[in-house]
Amino acid sequence: MSFALKARQALSVYCHRRVIILLLLGFSSGLPLMLVFSTLSFWLRQAGIDRAAIGYFSWISLMYAIKWLWSPLVDRMALPGLTRWLGRRRSWMLLAQAILVVAILGMAHSDPKQNLQLLALFALLVAFASATQDIVIDAFRIDSAPQRMQAALAAAYQVGYRSAMILATAGALTIAARVNEHSQAYSLASWQIAYTVMAIMMGVGILATLFAREPEVIETSASQQELAVKARLTQRYPHWLAAALSWVYSAAAVPFIDFFRRFGSSAILILLLISCYRISDIVMGIMANVFYVDMGFTNEEIAFISKVYGLIMTLVGAAFGGLLVNRFGTMKILFLGALLVATTNLLFALQAVMGHNVPLLTFVIATDNFSAGIATAAFIAYLSSLTSSGHSATQYALLSSIMLLFPKFVAGFSGEYVDAYGYINFFIVCSLIGLPVLLLITLVNRRVPPPEQLKDHQAPQLSPSQATLSGKKNSDNT
Repeated sequence: MSFALKARQALSVYCHRRVIILLLLGFSSGLPLMLVFSTLSFWLRQAGIDRAAIGYFSWISLMYAIKWLWSPLVDRMALPGLTRWLGRRRSWMLLAQAILVVAILGMAHSDPKQNLQLLALFALLVAFASATQDIVIDAFRIDSAPQRMQAALAAAYQVGYRSAMILATAGALTIAARVNEHSQAYSLASWQIAYTVMAIMMGVGILATLFAREPEVIETSASQQELAVKARLTQRYPHWLAAALSWVYSAAAVPFIDFFRRFGSSAILILLLISCYRISDIVMGIMANVFYVDMGFTNEEIAFISKVYGLIMTLVGAAFGGLLVNRFGTMKILFLGALLVATTNLLFALQAVMGHNVPLLTFVIATDNFSAGIATAAFIAYLSSLTSSGHSATQYALLSSIMLLFPKFVAGFSGEYVDAYGYINFFIVCSLIGLPVLLLITLVNRRVPPPEQLKDHQAPQLSPSQATLSGKKNSDNT
């Protein structure tokens, strides 16, 4: 078989209907994020809002950090009318997207000078609906394709997500500037038009939801333990209260019990790997922009090399990572990604030695972001493999939160470390702390079945009398 034919067959995964749908849904997820963060901060500052108030707006991001609290509702609760029409996953997506359109339009028609509290409420609603949309799209991605396609779906999702982030930042700022191009003064109307356009762009996600196919979800019947809990509750409480408490137990507790039941003692090792996998790039990334400034790079150089060129290389790396996972399996590329991320941090130490050197910085950022793209594609595929059908929203929301807690905590001390030991030592240490992750991957690979087998060996354990299917059946050639 020729190389060209092999390449064509490998790339064909990105032409799959499901992959294209995830590309559009990724766009829908990435668009609202910047509208309540950097773009909103720019708008508020132009409107003359003080820095303290703008800082308080950053608390809106807590919605994304605590989204696991309501993820059980997304997993188990049917929406009247919508679920019967679209199925559980798509009905939640459409509801979240509809709320996003209304909330973004609410922001567009708010005046921060006259009623800052109203704008904050609409921004909070955008963040809540956006976090909810992230929960259900992650579950939709996991449920809608086999494990071998998860990396390609994750790569497509990232491309759509990052593209929308560019539109919501550079695009929104450009629209606001063009509407008010003949004046340097603040114009409320220009920002209102920019946010109205962003609300209209949410139509991309709505169309993707309507044209997508509801994934097949295997919902197991109540286990003996669940039935026993329900019986005990019925004896102690009124029927309506016992039913409510039983539902909460099934929706919130069972997904976590299921995870530890499936993996046993290996669950702790898996959670340790998840909490440490991204520690090297997250700790380094906190100081990246500060490092660029201290090395004497201009804002234009940083914007082009880091934000534009670096973003492109991240997307290329993610797409390549999807191909590698599809060809060689998740664990091998998970190891490769961790090794590349840890190694490329050493290039920043070289940059610290060389100082202001644009060609070197271009190479360093290109290599680092390409490696991060590969690692992220493999990691998302791995997280997806750990969830079980029927609990994917709750389990993925929790796992994706765990992966940031420890690295973010350690990263908080990065500034003090740089002050004490300098950038060269800092980047070397960032590289070294990524090496134990390789040992964790090796241990997990030995003790836990490969991700490619996890999904396959779960479903056959359910007999027809133990499971019910909801939604439309998907075939591999859709």
